[in-house]
Amino acid sequence: MNEVKECLRNIEQTYKIFQQQQFTFIAALDRTREDAHDKIRPIASIGQVQAYMDHHCNNTTDRRILLMFLSICSELNKLCQKLEALHPGTSVTNNILEKCKLLVSPSNDLSTIRAKYPHDVVNHLSCDEAKNHYGGVVSLIPIVLDCMKAWVAHSEKLPRNFLHNVSDGSADSQKRTQQDVSAKASAPLGPRPAILTTATQTLVSYKDYSGEQNRKHGKKEHLNGTGRNTWKYLNGPWKPPGKPSF
Repeated sequence: MNEVKECLRNIEQTYKIFQQQQFTFIAALDRTREDAHDKIRPIASIGQVQAYMDHHCNNTTDRRILLMFLSICSELNKLCQKLEALHPGTSVTNNILEKCKLLVSPSNDLSTIRAKYPHDVVNHLSCDEAKNHYGGVVSLIPIVLDCMKAWVAHSEKLPRNFLHNVSDGSADSQKRTQQDVSAKASAPLGPRPAILTTATQTLVSYKDYSGEQNRKHGKKEHLNGTGRNTWKYLNGPWKPPGKPSF
């Protein structure tokens, strides 16, 4: 939400500079319309302003002010996308957002919209200009900015955890994925397949059995050795048979 507010403030600052040059903007539109031989139709869409700048703009000043208008409209369109991604919204915020998206659409008809008090952009036009030519195009940006401020005001009334959970959803999801990968990498290996476990048990059993047999065999040899030594002690050294003892 803080990022949205910051973007909105930046657009408002740019618009204040643009608003101070409204007469330059109207003069640029008037010249490009004349070059296009299109003096009858009102300025009815953002796309129409874009076409005038691309094909009928013959001086740097006119191009600069028309480009400034189009740039603000583009930033408003991007901000609409950010608002849409911030949270699912309620019926109120969704209606406001849909209105914003419609207004900044390049093909939307702007000829009938008018910015009302406290905005005075229409008041700086002549009656003919306001009614038949430029009333809609000069009203577009202030109306959209008001709608976005209303969206922010309604969104801030939503529960904090609702806004936080959805706005950080993608970051949390990415963080959980990284944690899962780290956990799997550090976790001990699971049980071996049954065939390996059985073979391992058999090998261990065989080793135990062999060790036990070796221990028994060693004990028997030890006892046999003891018996032979005892026999030698009792009967004396070995002598060939048939010879008398001395």
